[in-house]
Amino acid sequence: MAWDMNDYPASMKSLDKLVRKKAIDMANALLQDGYPEGRAIPIATEQAQKWYDNASPEEKESFKKAKSPQKSDQHGGSKRSGKLLDADVEVKYNEDNQWEVISKGAKKPSETYDTKDEAVDRAKYVAKNKGTKVDIYKQNGELQESYDYSENKS
Repeated sequence: MAWDMNDYPASMKSLDKLVRKKAIDMANALLQDGYPEGRAIPIATEQAQKWYDNASPEEKESFKKAKSPQKSDQHGGSKRSGKLLDADVEVKYNEDNQWEVISKGAKKPSETYDTKDEAVDRAKYVAKNKGTKVDIYKQNGELQESYDYSENKS
């Protein structure tokens, strides 16, 4: 079920209006990508809040003026995104001298960090929520360790 600014999940009711608008737009895109509602809502809410916390005043004003999300909006879903939902997570060092958290098979990392510890913490959190495995690599690309959270999958 897609949402709009008049019909959205109860869990989004207490969000700032701009955060809610962003969360609804993100959640609708996730639904089109094949995510179930139970996963789309918390992911979109967390990412929308992160966007709001890091967006410039100009970005916020521009998004505020943008058309509100509609249930019928098309987001150009990816055929691979459903596979990425259940893909294992990796922590790797990249050429930009940052640690990245990336799902196996993804073209881009979901997040990058200055420290490996931050990346590992985030990767474990994501893998626990997805019920998948985390592979942590050394800076030289050698596998360091793995954690398997697939037994936690419900």
